[in-house]
Amino acid sequence: MVRQARNWGLWVALSLIGIWAMSTGILFSLDLARLPSWFKFVSFAWQMFLYVGLFVTAHDGMHVSIAPSNPKLNDAIGRFVLCAYAMFPFAKMRQMHDLHHDIPARPGDPDFHNGKRNNFFAWYFNFMQNYWSWLRLVLLISTFHVVHQVFGVSESNLSWFWVFPSVMSSFQLFLFGTFLPHREPINGYVNDCHATSTPFSEFWSLISCYHFGYHEEHHDLPHLGWWQLPQARKLRELN
Repeated sequence: MVRQARNWGLWVALSLIGIWAMSTGILFSLDLARLPSWFKFVSFAWQMFLYVGLFVTAHDGMHVSIAPSNPKLNDAIGRFVLCAYAMFPFAKMRQMHDLHHDIPARPGDPDFHNGKRNNFFAWYFNFMQNYWSWLRLVLLISTFHVVHQVFGVSESNLSWFWVFPSVMSSFQLFLFGTFLPHREPINGYVNDCHATSTPFSEFWSLISCYHFGYHEEHHDLPHLGWWQLPQARKLRELN
């Protein structure tokens, strides 16, 4: 049994938010034209990794794993992180994610493919269409211009360290958190959650998607935070 460590979920979430905010602020202040190419690409990859972490933190909030003893605080952090990630509405996302857990990889699951085309890109665009919102796009574009005009952050910095990393993180999240775990095996699904776990080591599991690839463990124990999934996997292997 994996124990729910008191307040650890809160400190993990706040630490990740703080690292993202500090990193973004520093990168926004740099003169992009003077940065060496290797630094730009490393920073881009780092920001992408942090944006994946923001969404996974919001996902923990949907399962009340950030602050289990304080649901209002849990939801407030989840709402903030999901907004910072890409202006997603927390209540609607939670409702759709609950539906995913109720009928995973079945017709009606908002995260599943359309039943006709299950290749990566067709599934990805079907997935994104289910969460698409013109209002959200307008809010993102407006925020981009406000930050540029009011705070003087260059459009290049905003694009390189905010827009592109967040967009690319959606591919990373979809690949390791939806496509690989929920695609149907050759011999069909073998469990009720219609999920498998990636065979990565704990280090590569963290790098790839904050252990979100340990997906069978997540569906079996959805109340666990992302940082507890390796322990759940070890217990599963022992049994």
